Amino acid sequence: MSTQNLSHLEAIKKIKELSENAKICMFCTELETVPVNSRPMTLQETDDSGNLWFISSGTSNKNFEIKENRRVQLFFMNNKDSQYLSVYGKASVYKDKETIEEKWSPLAKAWFDGKDDPNVTIIRVEPQETYYWDTKAGKLVSLFNFVASAVTGHKTNNSDGIEGNATI
Repeated sequence: MSTQNLSHLEAIKKIKELSENAKICMFCTELETVPVNSRPMTLQETDDSGNLWFISSGTSNKNFEIKENRRVQLFFMNNKDSQYLSVYGKASVYKDKETIEEKWSPLAKAWFDGKDDPNVTIIRVEPQETYYWDTKAGKLVSLFNFVASAVTGHKTNNSDGIEGNATI
């Protein structure tokens, strides 16, 4: 596996690609406690600045935990394409109608009585440190290389993989 650290626009592009491909992450709060509190969350979008946006209930433990400590960590996994992303950042909770209107998804009706539900909040995570793992050629080529290594008895060199920091 080779290392390629990304910065600025390349980093934002990679964060957006990997987070939106995975769509669901483990959203972790109270990072100083063991075990860390985590729950699955669906990403609404990753914007052009690299911020990650979620819809959440204002009465959830997650929102209360963010109010106490804004540090969060997100873990995205897209096993289908062998793509993984870890995002450490600061979360902010929005309750204003404009942000809710902009970030609302009809799928959120499964948890809320529409966008006017008083419990609807929007969470923005601003990345501070990110790390990614990806394949250069895709999962099929990676699988082929692993199978070939197993059949021939030669170790794989993982040369089709790439990982690194993505610093905005």
